[in-house]
Amino acid sequence: MTTTRNPSVRTRFAPSPTGFIHLGNIRSALYPWAFARANGGTFILRIEDTDVERSTQEAVDVILEGMRWLGLDPDEGPYYQMQRMDRYREVVAQLLASGHAYRCYMTPEELDALRERQMAAKLKPRYDGTWRPEPGKTLPPVPPGVRPVIRFKTPQGGVVSWDDKVKGRVTFHNDELDDLVIARPAPEGSAPDAIGAPTYNFCVVVDDIDMRITHVIRGDDHVNNTPRQIHIFRALGHEPPVYAHLPTVLNEQGEKMSKRHGAKPVTHYRDEGYLADAVVNYLARLGWSHGDDEIFTREQLVAWFDLDHLGKSAGQFDEAKLRWVNAQHIKMTADDALAPLVAQQLARLGFTDLAVLDLPRAIGLFKDRCATTVEIAEWLGMYFAHPTPPADELAKHLTDAVRPALQALRERLAHAEWTAPGIGDAIKATLGEFKLKMPQVAIPLRLLVCGRAQTPSIDAVLALFRREEVLARLQHV
Repeated sequence: MTTTRNPSVRTRFAPSPTGFIHLGNIRSALYPWAFARANGGTFILRIEDTDVERSTQEAVDVILEGMRWLGLDPDEGPYYQMQRMDRYREVVAQLLASGHAYRCYMTPEELDALRERQMAAKLKPRYDGTWRPEPGKTLPPVPPGVRPVIRFKTPQGGVVSWDDKVKGRVTFHNDELDDLVIARPAPEGSAPDAIGAPTYNFCVVVDDIDMRITHVIRGDDHVNNTPRQIHIFRALGHEPPVYAHLPTVLNEQGEKMSKRHGAKPVTHYRDEGYLADAVVNYLARLGWSHGDDEIFTREQLVAWFDLDHLGKSAGQFDEAKLRWVNAQHIKMTADDALAPLVAQQLARLGFTDLAVLDLPRAIGLFKDRCATTVEIAEWLGMYFAHPTPPADELAKHLTDAVRPALQALRERLAHAEWTAPGIGDAIKATLGEFKLKMPQVAIPLRLLVCGRAQTPSIDAVLALFRREEVLARLQHV
């Protein structure tokens, strides 16, 4: 099924910058990005940084860097909630004026005591509505010196429901929901009617209204927030967006992926030599499918993506599968496009002067046996520094019977046409002269020049070296 394009679609990714962003988090950016792109809509980045104590600029930078690497560029943003506090307070005042919110003077100590009594009576701990204004109800006298919180007046009786694009019909009974705090106490010294810092669930709704969000695609850890947010939407005269709550991403041990359970920052995979398009491909399949297609391009993802094929069960991360997907993308990617990525990995190995090697041509020779650009760079390291072959292998294969053949081959290589066919002819002539089989010459030749017994076709491997370097490595046969 192909999604009907709808340019009015507006989606958002709204991370909290309280720790590094890992693959489980970034999937909640990929799907809204893909849905917006599939519809020709707008993808918005919003940084929900109201947790001032835990939010850091470093975490923001990692979010931006990870999204930039994966090509999940927003059309708008980043917006920062801490820069919108005046707007939130303005909307809190609207709800106070319309009777949808009220000031609550219950102190934290009184609230703790209430909860203890409720738990002792085996009741669900919740605010009891002491300060909720109702017709005919007399409220307690305002205690002196207490700064109130502001609570949202949750509708009583009935249910709140929505049709979730992943979970289907979801229903909560309003009587299960107490009156949510939407603004904390104002600081000491402020005006008596001052409004303190608005809270997360409230800010989210104001943002989604102001940013005209049509589809909220987020983790299912937000399901319990959704009924409260829907009530606030409707109190403000707006219908809520379409919701799709994504199942959790589990780590390889079956636990929720998190920093505490060994998750790595998204940028770690870049440094380990994974391709951005491969990670996007892998993450897309970790909760969404298009038939049996396992490997696809970013363009195909955008063409195919819809909300009707999101998975209902948790996806489990599998690094071996990610490596396999990456290997397929390396094979699909043009050698010229891989060259700058491999050059970065070579630089990490200490090789920065790349003039001795035709890098795209070398990548083309080695990439089919590599799962990451790191592995390609490790193969190509032999072109920049002479590796030391394992002594036991060299002793086994560089025998007295073979040495004369290698000496003769060196002489031939000094005058051969320096191409793979020319080098191949020199090897064949040597085999014929000394009545040897290919492995008897090729293995010690590989060990002496490349430092390892297995490589791609030895004539193609040698052709990428400068002739003088090969002759130097064979000098003391």
